[in-house]
Amino acid sequence: MNLKPPLIILSGPTAVGKTSLSVEFARLHDLEIISADSAQVYKGMDIGTAKIKEEEKKGVPHYLIDVCDRSEDYSAFKFSEMAGDCIEAIRNHGRIPFVVGGTGFYIQALLKGVEFDDEGPDEEYRDSLEKIAEEKSCEYLHEMLRRVDDVSANRIPPQNIKRVIRALEYNHLTGRRISDHNENEAAKEPVFNAAYFVLTDDRELIYQRIDRRVDEMLEAGLEKEVRSILESGTSPDSVSMQAIGYKEMIPYIKGEISLEEAAYQIKLRTRHFAKRQLTWYKREPDVIMMDRREFNGDVNAMTEFMSAECKRRGLF
Repeated sequence: MNLKPPLIILSGPTAVGKTSLSVEFARLHDLEIISADSAQVYKGMDIGTAKIKEEEKKGVPHYLIDVCDRSEDYSAFKFSEMAGDCIEAIRNHGRIPFVVGGTGFYIQALLKGVEFDDEGPDEEYRDSLEKIAEEKSCEYLHEMLRRVDDVSANRIPPQNIKRVIRALEYNHLTGRRISDHNENEAAKEPVFNAAYFVLTDDRELIYQRIDRRVDEMLEAGLEKEVRSILESGTSPDSVSMQAIGYKEMIPYIKGEISLEEAAYQIKLRTRHFAKRQLTWYKREPDVIMMDRREFNGDVNAMTEFMSAECKRRGLF
């Protein structure tokens, strides 16, 4: 008998259909959902994050949506802390927590009980790195990372300045590579009795859905949403505004690029993100892959499969 606390996880690349499947599965088994999304935590960022609407929840409780101000930094550490509190509350309700989202590192941190080092931050060093990125380019900063941690450099795109700086800062503070730290933590045994499902589909179909979603976001008023956020005083350099869909709209609003170019950049960056997500899941041990094509996209068939796997693992 597995004495570890139960946990169900549904992840997968963006635009693969996690939301609708998760709600139906949660309704079937009376579960409560914890969002593992790095952008849907922010208040007022609804269109660009494809945030679930109230009517789409169908009465299923959702946690970690609209819980942070846009000026706050949200990280895997903060997610682990907040998700831990949510799990305790859900278990006190007599229910099993159901983590849903596409931020793989957040899920790994929660599942494995990843420990985060206490050093830092070194604000002076961080400021110097931000200045280098601004004056010499993000590519120059990325090359600095490659010289001390080529593994992280291969995993982190140059445009993700926040993560590049964090990796450089970790090396500066500890003398160690953050990639080694992350791999050591990832090798830990899960602290939960978990069923970790990953929903996938044909990559081209995912890309097509991404393109349609971006078009729908623009039609729904993404430009107005971003303008409103900037007018409220939120800094374009804040962590929240680095989210895909927001970062690319800022140069358009400033008059630096056309709307067509902004839309193209959102689609391109989202596709790259989906590709990185798929690569991440291939490295994760013990995940249960679910290819939509094998179920002909039938949600009922997928929930039946998930239910059988959970029962096999003693979760139900």
